[in-house]
Amino acid sequence: MTLNELRYVVAVAHERSFGRAAARCFVSQPALSVAIQKLEDELGAPLFERGKNEVTVTPVGERIVAQAQRVLEEATRLRDIAKAGADPLVGPLSLGVIYTVAPYLLPDLVPALRARAPAMPLDIEENLTEELEAALKNGRIDAAIIALPFAPPGVVTEFLYEEPFEVVVPHDHRWASRKAIDPAELAGEHAILLNAGHCFRDQVLDACPELSHGDAQVARTSSLETVRNMVASGLGISILPRDALKPRYRDPLVTAIPFAKPVPTRRIALAHRKSFPRPAAIAAVRDAVAACRPGSVVAARGREK
Repeated sequence: MTLNELRYVVAVAHERSFGRAAARCFVSQPALSVAIQKLEDELGAPLFERGKNEVTVTPVGERIVAQAQRVLEEATRLRDIAKAGADPLVGPLSLGVIYTVAPYLLPDLVPALRARAPAMPLDIEENLTEELEAALKNGRIDAAIIALPFAPPGVVTEFLYEEPFEVVVPHDHRWASRKAIDPAELAGEHAILLNAGHCFRDQVLDACPELSHGDAQVARTSSLETVRNMVASGLGISILPRDALKPRYRDPLVTAIPFAKPVPTRRIALAHRKSFPRPAAIAAVRDAVAACRPGSVVAARGREK
């Protein structure tokens, strides 16, 4: 059994075609077919059903393909570990970022990190917290920017900054001239929230439990930008994090109003495996975030002391 044979198996599973898999792996189709047949003979089980127009993965093949993918990822990690031994700031860093942070932090973070570690480009994955946790555990990503709480076993989290929430309403809403809004006032409003699975949705409902009552009028969508556009269209009110309300993202049809104190917030952190061999790379990301959000980081850290 060789790594090349495992690569061929994964390619066939993805492409559902020996021809396309061979092209993807830069080998001839006969060579790929012989290698996979050899592996099937060695394992004593068929991995694929060869149809006339499509290749289907067998049940045992599904398990073999999943394991082969993990083996290939670990083999890649060997190269990363070797590179890290020479210079931890050389080579890509796989960074996951939750959907509600990525669009607003990354435009600042990428150039800030490039200035500190020009030979360490970011390989970025945007996803839900649950998916990023799984990716951290299986090594698909090296680190993740998430919202606390987040404490899976074997993972270290470093607090980065705190981000307050604000209410957003259509520009002609009766609250548009208000200076502050109490969470209890949201009870009678038609609210627009993210779909289940987004941690920001859960944080909003924790801060404003009135929105989770059975008779509350709530619309759901999949991104904060869609939330903003729905508010601009006059479909209801919502809550956005501070970074989504920076001048560059402002919409003249939407008015942002602060919450009355105590202001609900979320805490953003950087997570990585305890065993990750490039602590200097993690420090570079942390310092780049601090450069992007200096006021929040300094103030929040000061409060934690």
